[in-house]
Amino acid sequence: MCANKPTKKITGILRRLTDGLTFQRIAFIVLGAMICSFGIHNIHQRTGITEGGVIGLMLFTEHWLGISPAYITPVLDIACYLLAWKYLGGRFIKISVISTLSVSLFYKVWELFPPMLPDLSPYPLLAAVAGGLFVGLGVGMIVRQGGSSGGDDALALTISRLTRWRLSRCYLFTDLVVLGLSLTYIPVLNIAFSLVTVTISSLLIDKVQNFGLHKEEAGAGAKEKQPDPPEKQKAARPLPDPLVKKKKRA
Repeated sequence: MCANKPTKKITGILRRLTDGLTFQRIAFIVLGAMICSFGIHNIHQRTGITEGGVIGLMLFTEHWLGISPAYITPVLDIACYLLAWKYLGGRFIKISVISTLSVSLFYKVWELFPPMLPDLSPYPLLAAVAGGLFVGLGVGMIVRQGGSSGGDDALALTISRLTRWRLSRCYLFTDLVVLGLSLTYIPVLNIAFSLVTVTISSLLIDKVQNFGLHKEEAGAGAKEKQPDPPEKQKAARPLPDPLVKKKKRA
């Protein structure tokens, strides 16, 4: 009996830790982390077009302090997660730990390889659009699974919860603050292109997160409002009371 108690405790802890974590969810989180970090490493870092939020702060720190994104990202993320804990709950933090570690891991993996895309520095608008698509798609996949790719997602989701703003608006708010700081090392023209990339990524994250949800809600509403078939309506009609008929005749 005593030997079973520690086993039950361990089983209970493992069940709580893995609650809500399916293979499909983890696979989408890892895929999103791979796409997001690939775009940042191969486009943003090479072209000088920054992102906002924690990604922008990470690039800002890398430029001025020379610290690898693989190390600075978890520090910035933890600071934002502590803020988000109260409003987004433990499950969000648990899933976000997996996504944050995945993003950091893939940053390190991409750093081991030479650039895998052509240098888009001569084409800043193309770099801004391509970078925004990579980040928007990757982060959107992670947020859709209930996690975040970094502290900026946690911060944006917390602001959205508190203010009831759309998620895209919250991202733009935090992005604009970081882009203001980025003016200390990035030319104004590049900041203008950065506005393009953060706008695209913010809107795409919002679209990916809510993809198909409105259709499902509309379908559920239509199902509720759908009238019964004629046979069912006929069956539901009350049968005439013979006593009432007799009274009418009388």
